Amino acid sequence: MGIYGVYIVSKSGGLIFNYDYTVPKIETEQTFSYPLDLKLSYENNRLLVSFGQRDNIKVGHVLLAINGIPVSGRKLEDNKDALEMLDDAANYPLNLKFGRPKMTVNEKIFLASMFYPLFAIASQLSPEPRSSGIETLEADTFKLQCFQTLTGIKFIVIADPTHTGLEQLLKKIYEIYADFALKNPFYSLEMPIRCEMFDTNLQALLEQADKNGINGI
Repeated sequence: MGIYGVYIVSKSGGLIFNYDYTVPKIETEQTFSYPLDLKLSYENNRLLVSFGQRDNIKVGHVLLAINGIPVSGRKLEDNKDALEMLDDAANYPLNLKFGRPKMTVNEKIFLASMFYPLFAIASQLSPEPRSSGIETLEADTFKLQCFQTLTGIKFIVIADPTHTGLEQLLKKIYEIYADFALKNPFYSLEMPIRCEMFDTNLQALLEQADKNGINGI
């Protein structure tokens, strides 16, 4: 089906729920000679490509392994320092694996807070009065579909750019939210959604949509 994830943003712009369904794994493994034609920097406990790119290795990708040995932070599993290993010409040629980094919770919260003002700006820039804001955002590698309720809560789904019918999927997600989050006596509006029944039914909906298509849900 190609549904990547679901996000719910409160009316004040805070991320109150997110679920990664099928995040595509992008990894590239290449053999390098000395000197390394990529510049790496240590940021947020990860070794990132900060300058230069080749083949499918791009700026922002993370160093995952050296000669098949996984890298955690700046250390290999055998406790060797990855940067020192990369700086030593005697270690080459080296087989390096790079991949797109997995977003942290803080990064998702930051992106949700950025979407909120963009949504508001789009509403004001629209030549049509009472514009609903951003409903669809399409890029080369993904499609973002947004559904805003009358109370201002935004339901967002990220999917493969070729998929259609995401509006119907979002309305089904909203029904699950109304049935299993809003009717939960322990849930408070604007607070993060921590409801097992909501999680279970959302996962079942996405699996059904993945198996039968959006028209089959």
